[in-house]
Amino acid sequence: MPSTVNPILPGFNPDPSICRVGDDYYIATSTFEWYPGVQIHHSRNLRDWELVARPLNRPDLLNMLGAPDSCGVWAPCLTYADGRFWLLYSDVKRFDGNFKDTHNYLTSSATIDGEWDEPVYLNSSGFDPSLFHDHDGRKWYLNMVWDHRAEPSFFRGIVMQEYDATEQRLLGEREFIFDGTELDFTEGPHLYRKDDYYYLITAEGGTGYGHAVSMARSRSIHGPYEADPNGPVVTARNDPDWPLQKAGHGDIVETATGEYYLVHLVGRPLPGMKRCPLGRETAIQKLEYTADGWFRLAGGGSLPALECELPDLPDAPASEGPARDNFDTQALSPAWQWLRTPWLGEFMTLEERPGYLRLRGMESPGSLFRQALIARRQEDFAFEFETEVDFEPDNFQQLAGLIVYYNARKFHYLYVSTDSANGKHLNVMSCGGDPSLAVTYPPDGRSVALPNNQPVRLRATVDNAELRFAWALPKGDFEELDLVLDHSLLSDETGVAFGEQFTGCFVGMACHDVTGMQKHADFTYAAYEPTV
Repeated sequence: MPSTVNPILPGFNPDPSICRVGDDYYIATSTFEWYPGVQIHHSRNLRDWELVARPLNRPDLLNMLGAPDSCGVWAPCLTYADGRFWLLYSDVKRFDGNFKDTHNYLTSSATIDGEWDEPVYLNSSGFDPSLFHDHDGRKWYLNMVWDHRAEPSFFRGIVMQEYDATEQRLLGEREFIFDGTELDFTEGPHLYRKDDYYYLITAEGGTGYGHAVSMARSRSIHGPYEADPNGPVVTARNDPDWPLQKAGHGDIVETATGEYYLVHLVGRPLPGMKRCPLGRETAIQKLEYTADGWFRLAGGGSLPALECELPDLPDAPASEGPARDNFDTQALSPAWQWLRTPWLGEFMTLEERPGYLRLRGMESPGSLFRQALIARRQEDFAFEFETEVDFEPDNFQQLAGLIVYYNARKFHYLYVSTDSANGKHLNVMSCGGDPSLAVTYPPDGRSVALPNNQPVRLRATVDNAELRFAWALPKGDFEELDLVLDHSLLSDETGVAFGEQFTGCFVGMACHDVTGMQKHADFTYAAYEPTV
């Protein structure tokens, strides 16, 4: 039988929601503050996946200007019914503190990569919205409820209301249908129906190392729902040495031949430390439907399998994006994303200098509004990323270069700038979690002098927890800076004193101009290559 190694979507791809349309499978994952919102991958065999859409790509669908780190788009739910795709998502405006501003929306489209409808606002009582299409044609909306009183828990439980697709509104009063189990932190609801039961799965235990997928069932959609007496469907909370940690937040799909699979998030810690720069990724598990009417892992137990047996479906290799982008197309490659703003044209163009990515310098590296930063996910524990920048700064407030970025408080930045003491030069800015920035120089105490009117090649080499920067002139050899940076800082688990963090490491190009004059930088190419 064919199989696949977990995770199936490496790098930052959390909170997966899966649906099948005929022979096609689609997985939607969270994108948080990265634009456009929601990643949708497609496969025909559950093994080979290709990014086919980021549907929240217009201001009316998503505008995250000012959203704090790790807010924005949480936990999409993707379903298919009545000849349309239905996508629900939370747009989170505030996370820290007792109150959460979590606005939930629904949009739909006839095709996965087409134009998505203007969103329908649903509610703001909590996050993780989902939609269930029952056999009788009725539609039911679920979300978790956030309780700012915190007694006995912030996670109040799962509520349900009927949704009228014709009138585009919720009907009646909300019903609390599930309070959760002793694991607490009950969120991420999805509802299914098989035979005489409705099945409700939820994410529980928090989204860190205690995470789990729990299941409950009821003969009535309105409950009461009884939890599986065997405990979580999948979790790694009791095995801290297992390679796949944080297993939780899942969704179930049935194949055309009646087999069941669960997709869920996982994290892969760096060796010897509980830090996951790749963020929370998507894995897959085969399920069995037991004689007593429960969905459980086919291999028994609850640990996420490192390798999953798949249905016997034809090979369908997904097309991979080129390792090197020469910026010679009319539109930005799908590999790239940016932060928060729907107005990409304010700071990026491929047309003003054909064959180059031009970034106009915007706000500071810590800005939550407009940054000129284009980046892609880290997908490997070891990789090299290289680019070339043509940039002639006028003063020390203008910077451009290569950035390895987790969020506005955690990044390593190899940048070109200028000042009266050093002229045009290369330097490193490193921020490890504290909102104040630390600037790190090479050991000789000086920046690297650069010639005027020449581009410079920049390289980042990551090997697990270590990051090294190097530079070269266009026809020269790379010279590595005598500096080893802590790449493990760029993970969910560090700097938590300044708020929760749910994303993953990105690497790319940036241009900052805090004078407001939008000094531009031109990037000739960008290349990402795994090294192990």
